[in-house]
Amino acid sequence: MTPPRVGILGGTFDPVHCGHLDVGRAAQSALGLTDLYVVTSNIPPHRPHPAASSYHRFAMVSMAIAGRDGWRASDVELAAGGPSFTAGTLRHFHERWAPTELFFVIGADAFAEIETWKDYPAILDRANFAVVSRPRFSVAAIRAQLPALAQRMTAPSLARSPSPSIFLIDAVTADVSSTAIRRRCAASESIAGLVPESVQRHIAQHALYGSASFHSSDPSPGGGSRPLPAGRLHGQD
Repeated sequence: MTPPRVGILGGTFDPVHCGHLDVGRAAQSALGLTDLYVVTSNIPPHRPHPAASSYHRFAMVSMAIAGRDGWRASDVELAAGGPSFTAGTLRHFHERWAPTELFFVIGADAFAEIETWKDYPAILDRANFAVVSRPRFSVAAIRAQLPALAQRMTAPSLARSPSPSIFLIDAVTADVSSTAIRRRCAASESIAGLVPESVQRHIAQHALYGSASFHSSDPSPGGGSRPLPAGRLHGQD
């Protein structure tokens, strides 16, 4: 049996958007990933506390990946509680897969800060890293930004490596950020096309980020019912 190639795409997902999905899709295609776990973080150690609750962020991820072959929403970091560190998450996945079978999927902008991560550089031996281009952050520049890691960097390949590598994937990904989406919602501007339609409806229905995020011309997300306050999902306080 061919060993699996398991991708892990982590993030705060506040909210999940088309850029996240593009990064995951690019890695899955370039590396032939058999599974892609989308892991919602609990408390990101390097960023402000999420604006939306963990319930909403996980729900939006589940909606966004519905119907995507091999994609799975994971709550491993939410269940663990406390700050979310990639090192701890990889230990969880090591219970089922070897480091060479794991591919931590990440945008080039985030990977540029890898030297600040907990357990660096040892963390690079715990999984392959699949680094995908983001707008204004090309993988071509990563070698120059992180010269100490240049010898571990390689083009995407379906070949098996005896030790974890850093795969550089040049792909077109949507120019969007969660911060920009939250600002647009707060300003009552449309976010159509920036997030999947199911996520857009969820944000509107639950009045996340200070606005329903739909223009009057957009389809009604809740059938005219009063939206639930942010932080509640399916009756969960």
